[in-house]
Amino acid sequence: MLLKALIAALQAENAKISATLRAHDALIQTLRLRIAKLKKQVFGQSSEKIEREIEQLELALEDLLIAAAESATTAVNDGQAEAEPQIGDDASVRPARRRPRVSDSTPRERRELDPGSCCPDCGGDLRVVGEDVSEMLDLIAAQLKVVQIARLKKSCRRCERMVQMPAPSRPIPGSMAGAGLLAHILVSKFDDHLPLYRQHEIFARMGADIPDSTLVDWCGRAMQVLAPLIERIEADVMASDLLHADDTPIRVLDRASRDKGLGKGVKKGRIWAYVRDQRPWAGTAPPGAVYAFAPDWREEHVHRHLAQTRGILQADGYKGYAKLYGPDPDGTPRLREAACWAHLRRDFHDEWDKTKSAIAREALNRIGALYDIEREITGRPADIRLAARQKHSAPKVTAFFAWAEQQLALIPGKGDLAKAFRYGLSRRASFSLFLEDGRVAIDNNPAERALRPIGIGRKNWLFAGADTGAETLARAMTVIETAKMNGLDPQAYLTDILARIHDHKINRLDDLLPWNWSPLTTALPEAA
Repeated sequence: MLLKALIAALQAENAKISATLRAHDALIQTLRLRIAKLKKQVFGQSSEKIEREIEQLELALEDLLIAAAESATTAVNDGQAEAEPQIGDDASVRPARRRPRVSDSTPRERRELDPGSCCPDCGGDLRVVGEDVSEMLDLIAAQLKVVQIARLKKSCRRCERMVQMPAPSRPIPGSMAGAGLLAHILVSKFDDHLPLYRQHEIFARMGADIPDSTLVDWCGRAMQVLAPLIERIEADVMASDLLHADDTPIRVLDRASRDKGLGKGVKKGRIWAYVRDQRPWAGTAPPGAVYAFAPDWREEHVHRHLAQTRGILQADGYKGYAKLYGPDPDGTPRLREAACWAHLRRDFHDEWDKTKSAIAREALNRIGALYDIEREITGRPADIRLAARQKHSAPKVTAFFAWAEQQLALIPGKGDLAKAFRYGLSRRASFSLFLEDGRVAIDNNPAERALRPIGIGRKNWLFAGADTGAETLARAMTVIETAKMNGLDPQAYLTDILARIHDHKINRLDDLLPWNWSPLTTALPEAA
């Protein structure tokens, strides 16, 4: 008996040590992840190396926390906040936990547990003196339904005329796809990056065998229905006098190359994002994003995209923009260049990360001081932003470029650090434009944020099937991302738009733009 008790005690102690070790591992991964994310905040849009590091750490941490939660035995007290798993005795190793937050608009179902009307001890009458209420979050699984439209035929007893209600319009004429289903498919593919073959498997589990070819057809025809609305978004956003622009590569299947036996039949195209976002300076124009695909990186594409745009373009140093900054026949520049301090900061960060250069570190500190000022004036009107920049930022910018010229004369001219200084000094006017106009941002982060969904999607679909597929992706993201920027649920928005756009007056199309849209107060008839 004594030996068994000793073995049990040792096993319990071993389990405790193992749990503590797992918790310490989770804590280490948490701290590493936090450090990586702090680097991203401090140095702006991170390099791909840091992005990959964050993704790997998140996956590793998730696995560790699941394993720790599986072995934890601490129960959650009914009606109280979720408890932290008690792993070991050291509170510092417990993973941070918080209770889930649920929107007030989420439906709530009340279930009352009534002890009855009689006392179980003496049989006396019970009266209500209060209640203890706890909440449990549950999920109602998505469910397909078939909507049957029965159009009754009636004949007049007097004149024998046949009377029947007309069939309601369908989102896709001749198709059995409802607006809600089409919106779900589009958002799942273009926002959640769920390929259609996976959606086919999900629908099969829900009891509907929808062929892949049918899903493809529905997507294409739904995008065709939305085309006039997308064109209006593009025209409105691109007419702005202040745009952010950036691009990212996208792999596209090239069947011509494949047939010739060249490589793997994949070429590199580009997706451009053009963003209007006046929220940082309390502007009146609604936010919006326009995406455009091009099969290569030639400048003619951005010239076509920006053919009707006048004003200020905030972008990186892509050479294709250069001609756009040249003067028109009347001598005034069609577009003024606003450079991105985050882009310049990344160059210094990469050098500091490789060499721990004191000069690079000083450059980062000087640029960081400008961002400290920007954080204080974000969301303020343009005139207030301009006054603050003239007072606080302008001297720092002047000092930075004077210091940069001094450093450039002291360091090797062919190194990356010298290239970073030359990049900034050669665009001094563009880097200083934010000091002249309170609307101009200090960096191009709005456009870079707009391209992040493309990066996420690439990990799921790897490449676009053709140029036309990439063009469809760009148009879909235009309407979905613009809806999100305006605070809309893209699925609810597209469901409503697809249900009513055929019956909507073409000269009132602007009413359906994301920044003007409001759902119908009366329900439309379901599609036949």
